[in-house]
Parts: sequence; structure tokens; C-alpha cells
Amino acid sequence: MKQLKLEGEVVATGLRFPEGPIAMPDGSVIVVEIAAGTLTRVLPNGEKKVIADLGGGPNGAALGPDGHVYVCNNGGFSWRTDDGFTRPTGPAADYKGGCIQRVSLETGRVEVLFTECDGIPLHGPNDIVFDGLGGFWFTDFGKTFEDRILRGAVYYARTDGQSIRRAAHPVLTPNGIGLSPDGHTLYVTETETSRLWSYPVKEPGVLGHEPWPSPNGGKLVHGLPGFQRFDSLAVEEGGNIAVATLVRGGVSVFSPAGEWLEFHEAPEGYCTNIAFGGADRRTAFITLSGYGQLFAARWPRAGLELDA
Repeated sequence: MKQLKLEGEVVATGLRFPEGPIAMPDGSVIVVEIAAGTLTRVLPNGEKKVIADLGGGPNGAALGPDGHVYVCNNGGFSWRTDDGFTRPTGPAADYKGGCIQRVSLETGRVEVLFTECDGIPLHGPNDIVFDGLGGFWFTDFGKTFEDRILRGAVYYARTDGQSIRRAAHPVLTPNGIGLSPDGHTLYVTETETSRLWSYPVKEPGVLGHEPWPSPNGGKLVHGLPGFQRFDSLAVEEGGNIAVATLVRGGVSVFSPAGEWLEFHEAPEGYCTNIAFGGADRRTAFITLSGYGQLFAARWPRAGLELDA
């Protein structure tokens, strides 16, 4: 395993716990600011413009086939800041559940598409990926309270707001989600276990499942030792999976076969999301959430062109 350092520059500062970066064709990057409850555009010069006020806790975001941004809203966190470093500490005092939102980039109009699935509330939607077939997969992280954890799940839904189904459950703190280049494998990270799982995609909304003792029906790709936590992920054009890693802040890169290939050390411990952009998709836009920064690093390989 190669040990590397992220080499690049800070694009923007002063963001309030940014995540969910979307690299846009015009060179701007759209992020959510979880602590501010906003969807925000960061221009190439670092200027920030709020697109929409979303409320709750906007967590993951993706550009849909209709040109709207689809947002996983976790319902909100409570926060603590020490010496300029901000971190979530639990549910917001007014937490009532999570949802999937659709945002118009032209007008800032916000619609709520889903708050439940078959009568089961969404606890904390976290990350999202479109499959190019008119639907999207998303993780529901669950919700952690002082005395209990609401376990999470993987869902599949469509942009019409009419169809949603639970594809994997229970999953312990599912966070990042992504598809292999051929669309036949779905990858999911678990935060508290620092494990990366894979599922074969049988058809839109239907996953193949491993038998017990798999705790969630997934096949283990890799799990790291020691104390670190997995956040979001992005897939490279060649199929490797790049996982944003917390505590030991950085990006861990794994092959589809499960080999730990690289670790790119980040400047802080809350390295939460990675998205590929630029003309050759070799610019990695990385959210350093604790200190509210968007970082741009030159990546050794091209990222996968995402389906919408």
C-alpha cells in the first residue's frame, strides 16, 4: 500500500461543514453545507453563492437527469466547535426525520420527494448515486441517539417521487455509495466499522445478497484495522474505489478485488467526500468538513464519469 499526501490547494474556506461536492461543467463546485442547511455553489475564485435553503441537514447531493440537484437530508445534527473545528454530536433538537429533496438550480425551488418507504420513516439519508436508468440509489445512515441507534439501509428510488424500495437492511451506519463503471456492482461504506461492501445489481432496485453470516447481505471488499471511520466514496474510471476516511483523515483507494492500493493523507481528520472533475476528471474535489474547506487535488487517475 502506497502512503501519499494530498497535493493541491484550498478552493474555498468558511463553509459550514461542507459535503456532497458536485463538479459542474462551468468549473464551479456545488456542495451542501450541513451545519447551515444550504445548497451552495463555490465559484472557481472561491466565491460562495447560496442556491437554496434546505433546512435540516443536507448531507449528500447529485445532479439528476433533469438538471435538478437531488439531496439526501439527514434531518439535522447538533454541533460542537472547538478552536474553529466543527463536528456533529447527535441529532438536532428539532429532529423529526430525514428526506430526499429536489432542488432547481435556476430558481432555488425545493421539493420533498420522499420521507418514508412502505410506512418506514427515512431516518438519515446520507449519500446518493444515479444509475443512468432513471433512478438513484441512496444510503440511509440511520440515527444515533445517546442510548440507541436506529439502524440504516440502502434504498432505490425514482425521480418522479412515486417509487421507492428498500434494497438492503439492516446496515450499520451506511454512508458512501457508488456504482462500478459497468453499473453491475453497488459499493457501500459503513462509517463505524470502516468496512467497504459490494452488492451485485440484479436489476434497478434489486440487489443480490450474500447469505449469513454477512450482517447486511453485502460482500466484504475491505475493512481497515485500527481506529478510523469511512465516509463517502467515489469510483475511478478504471474501477478502483476511493473512500474518504475520517480520524486518520485522507482517501483510501481499494481495487474491486479488495486490495488496499493507496492512502492519500489529508490536512485534517474530517476528510468526508471526494468527487472528480475537470476536463480530464483528474481533479479530486475533497471536502475537509471540520475546518469548512473545499480542497482540490491532482489525482493520479481519472474519475468515473457519473450517470445522471
